Amino acid sequence: MFETEQEEFWAGEFGDNYISRNRGPEVVAAKTAMFAKILRYTDRVQSVRELGANIGLNILALRNLLPNAEFQAIEINGRAFEQLNVIPGITAANASLFDPIDWAPTDMAFTAGVLIHLNPGMLPIAYKRLYESSRRYVLVVEYYDPKPTEVSYRGHSGRLWKRDFAGEIMDLYPNLRLVDYGFIYHRDTNSPADDPTWFLMEKR
Repeated sequence: MFETEQEEFWAGEFGDNYISRNRGPEVVAAKTAMFAKILRYTDRVQSVRELGANIGLNILALRNLLPNAEFQAIEINGRAFEQLNVIPGITAANASLFDPIDWAPTDMAFTAGVLIHLNPGMLPIAYKRLYESSRRYVLVVEYYDPKPTEVSYRGHSGRLWKRDFAGEIMDLYPNLRLVDYGFIYHRDTNSPADDPTWFLMEKR
């Protein structure tokens, strides 16, 4: 059904269990704080697509800041999709982000904690999907490392890699320019996260 074992992993039981570990109003509050920083560097974002949305917490956070925007979301896990799909005003698909989706591009397309879990050999396709999903802004919120580095993930190998995702995307698509970037520290006293780095890029 899927091309990679990583897709099977997230579509299955492990992806089901992820839902219960990552939810709640405090998570949405922290995400809202992060996106507020990011959106300062954007202009007139009226539509957003997330690739790998899980139950939609990032979209709920963005709706606090962009109440009139249209949202699209793609999610591979069926149980997560059931919760994602009932968010009012969202267009959602239960699919792999590698699957072609015939939707119009949005003002901003992004991933958050998704590229790190993909099979590295499939990243060029993921980058293409992300780039083509956006009319203007491309955002990645992932774990950064200057060189590709595998990290054990909850006792599993072959499930998480850190690397310079934004740099690789900009090398592939030279018309993207870096707008800004930032880091969210896990010891932030107000809005902690698990040490992701975000990179906002814009199409020239």
